[in-house]
Amino acid sequence: MQVLETERLRLRWFEATDAAFILALLNEPSWIANIGERNVHSLAEAEAWIGERLIGGYHRQGYGFWAVERLSDGELVGMAGLVKRDSLPEVDVGYAFLPAFWGQGYAREAAAACLHHAHAVIGLRRVLAITGPDNKASARVLEAIGMRYMETRVLEGETRQTALFEWLPQG
Repeated sequence: MQVLETERLRLRWFEATDAAFILALLNEPSWIANIGERNVHSLAEAEAWIGERLIGGYHRQGYGFWAVERLSDGELVGMAGLVKRDSLPEVDVGYAFLPAFWGQGYAREAAAACLHHAHAVIGLRRVLAITGPDNKASARVLEAIGMRYMETRVLEGETRQTALFEWLPQG
């Protein structure tokens, strides 16, 4: 199901048929370094992860991480969306893209659309974001879409430092 469309991107629900993409993304060294190991090492595990972690969230919360496709050719390039983590008081925006699609503005475009959706459609008055303190590229994306750095701390249930960002709608 399509959720959002931007100038260059379509954000839609993930489907079981996206398992090969999820398997590649979750085992990408940058994912593991910046987000963490998910122990998804086969197509069957990727399909189960999609069902439990992604599709399940759409039905429970009405939002989640969505597949990001290029409008020009339908190629799946990443994921972006909104999630409510137990370790944060508010919903946060997040994204991850395969390295072949970095540096093209896709993360910024998708994350900005997610913020707009969070406010205009879901009615959120505050959205958070997290990134590793050394992930300067991700911090630049967050700042470019209007988020401001708040602090770096260890989140509840975590062991590593996390940079926390906040977005409040204007007006």
